[in-house]
Amino acid sequence: MSVSEARESSLGTYLRDRRTRLDPAAFGLSGTRRRTSGLRREEVAQRAHISPTWYTWLEQGRGGAPSADVLERIARALMLTDAEREHLFLLGLGRPPGIRYRPEEGVTPRLQRVLDALDPSPALVRTATWDVIAWNHAASVVLTDYGSLPPEQRNVLRLIFCDPRVRAAQYDWEGVARFVVAAFRADAARAGATKRVEALVSELSQRSAEFAAMWRDNDVRNHGEGMKQIRHATVGPIAFEYSAFTIDGRPDLGMVVYNPATAEDAVRIRSLVQPQQLIQA
Repeated sequence: MSVSEARESSLGTYLRDRRTRLDPAAFGLSGTRRRTSGLRREEVAQRAHISPTWYTWLEQGRGGAPSADVLERIARALMLTDAEREHLFLLGLGRPPGIRYRPEEGVTPRLQRVLDALDPSPALVRTATWDVIAWNHAASVVLTDYGSLPPEQRNVLRLIFCDPRVRAAQYDWEGVARFVVAAFRADAARAGATKRVEALVSELSQRSAEFAAMWRDNDVRNHGEGMKQIRHATVGPIAFEYSAFTIDGRPDLGMVVYNPATAEDAVRIRSLVQPQQLIQA
């Protein structure tokens, strides 16, 4: 059996298994006089808006490679979870699906505890459109006091282009701004956050001619990891090594951790973070 035949066979088995686990009553369908449990193939095909014959072939391992759009419709028809949808794409196309943008939902208490445990290294969680939705104490005293800002202002692009204090803290503001715009473009496109992006780009283009010019350049970059240096108003220059991580189960979210680049930088960060922790204790 070839690799493609094995993949089609695995896809068919998985589709059949998911279909037979569904309760017809949950879809307003009669559960009587059914030879097997779950939905019928014709019912899944109708929900997915595809040919019943082709769906039958897919389950039989002879339908060929379905498109990403067809797999999305089948995933919705079968009411798959995010993890099940990803597995469906891996079986059908050999790759995970694209990231789906979700409106801001915050983070779980468990993830917030992870951020807090990273003190004194600043750490935050941002969305695909670079809204900061969670952070630890170190991030608030070293980077930006996100808690003092209204939620709509906790956006990295708004801060970089519209907040004079954030701008003044950057050693190479133009380089940082260009990087942020390019990485934002890549993340937002990957998540399919079209409407959210259009509104934010329109707003920032009106507020900042520099943003408008950088956006027209159409540069794209990955965030990944790198170096960052800021001028802190209290302790002066601080250099970081940063790393960005995707959160399992929420690929539309990214966690960024800033570790001090040198021992001297670590001392400066602790002088900001630890006195506050002692007061709170």
